[in-house]
Amino acid sequence: MAEGADMDQILAAFKKFAVHGDTKASGKELNGKNWAKLCKDCKIIDGKNVTGTDVDIVFSKVKQKTSRVITYEEFQKALEELASKRFKGQSKDEALQSIHMLVEGKGPTNAGVTKVSKTATVDRLTDTSRYTGTHKERFDESGKGKGREGREEIVENTGYVGGYKDAGTYDTKMKGEK
Repeated sequence: MAEGADMDQILAAFKKFAVHGDTKASGKELNGKNWAKLCKDCKIIDGKNVTGTDVDIVFSKVKQKTSRVITYEEFQKALEELASKRFKGQSKDEALQSIHMLVEGKGPTNAGVTKVSKTATVDRLTDTSRYTGTHKERFDESGKGKGREGREEIVENTGYVGGYKDAGTYDTKMKGEK
């Protein structure tokens, strides 16, 4: 079995993967998707001895029949099952130690995430100072969006048409003439 510090690192890795991609997750239970991600990111899945199907089968084997998640104790059992399959030439304890070495201290990776493009075309298309027409009204001088004011025509019930510049001066003009 692994030492105490190693087990703490494995528990930390379990918690990181348990909360990955789920804002409501408590970190005490791991779902099937995150279990498969853990196995892939920690290189437990090697494509020869352990495949994605093997990982799913082990997950189904260790979880409770009515549950859709595994606890940390069930996670330990799943690692034991995969250890003998992943490291065939080693003894059971050596294989378990090797699989713990793969998992400890790891966290979810964001491989394959689309990066922001830095090309001239993107810069030209996203430069708000070059916008014309109604699109120009949606952004202020700094390029920040105006929100609702930029999207909707806000009706003012003043009695004046939109283009009239001297709104509110009628009373002063009429009183000044008398």
